[in-house]
Amino acid sequence: MSDKKMFTLGIEEEFQIIDPETRELKSHIQQIIQGTKQPRLAEQLKPELHQSVVEIGTRVCANIKEAREDLFELRSQLAKTARESGMAIAAAGTHPFSHWKDQLITNHPRYKDIIKDMQMVARGNLIFGLHVHVGIEDREDAIQIMNAARYFVPHILALSTNSPFWLGRNTGFKSYRVKVFDRFPRTGLPDLFDSLAVYENFLKLLVKTNCIDDAKKIWWDIRLHPYFDTLEFRICDIPMRADESLALAALFQAIVAKLHKLKKQNLGFRLYRRSLILENKWRASRYGLDGKLIDFGKQEEVNTRDLVQEIIEFVGEEIVELGTEDEIKTIRKIVDEGTGADRQLAVWEQTNDLKRVVDYIIDETHQGLVV
Repeated sequence: MSDKKMFTLGIEEEFQIIDPETRELKSHIQQIIQGTKQPRLAEQLKPELHQSVVEIGTRVCANIKEAREDLFELRSQLAKTARESGMAIAAAGTHPFSHWKDQLITNHPRYKDIIKDMQMVARGNLIFGLHVHVGIEDREDAIQIMNAARYFVPHILALSTNSPFWLGRNTGFKSYRVKVFDRFPRTGLPDLFDSLAVYENFLKLLVKTNCIDDAKKIWWDIRLHPYFDTLEFRICDIPMRADESLALAALFQAIVAKLHKLKKQNLGFRLYRRSLILENKWRASRYGLDGKLIDFGKQEEVNTRDLVQEIIEFVGEEIVELGTEDEIKTIRKIVDEGTGADRQLAVWEQTNDLKRVVDYIIDETHQGLVV
């Protein structure tokens, strides 16, 4: 595939910092940063709004093999650094019971501005996501691919659901993280943009009217990154296992490659209204893989698991070309065995103890790591 080199990958993961004794979130990011001995980790680790959150990000990876090596190395180094400072890392979209009001805010001008602007909405935004960047050199192409890729956002959300608990309660949602983030402005699905020029004029208007100071404050589920030539997918809960993060990244990469190929062949993927896609996003957040999404072409409900299988078939050629067959096996495993949310809920049903749920999340987060 001549464009294969174009679909680079970058993966960002946001982790919880946990006190292993209490299983509560701990505002411990500065100690972890100061305790980081590996130069590689120091370069790729950064704080977030709350001091109980730590983010790692891979380099720009040419393919899934590089992404796998990078992600496992970074996760392993972070887990080891956290342990050496008396903490543990955990990967879930929300903490099962810790309260946002107990967390310290990171002392940084950007975060101070966000708190000043958004007040309690920002303080309460204690959530943990997976962001996947897929490289596209031509930003005009990227806008058109973004328009089409919006359709798949709910399906991938359903696969990633990993946040059923909030403030000690079973929310009834498979991804409650999505509902927490909905309170922020400029989140959710983007509108259709007819061209890059239309999109850039939209950004200029927001800057001119003091809605934003730059495009980094647009937090859509999928966005054209303001500084990198990538499409950034921001819809997913952070999965527990590194293998799951890689599988979701591989699926995003294949979808982008497929839509790019269709465009170059003067073929298109049907574009749907934002309001219709939002119906599917609600269902994915609420029910995960156990619900039904709407097949807008057929105008009927279809089991979400069946639709995920259809997506895998839709991008089957690209999966082979990109060399991500093993990662897509993990997608099939999630379809068969359930998401992180399903597994958290199973532990809760067996134990009725949210601390045991946290223990399970920590164990799963460390799967395959060298610590």
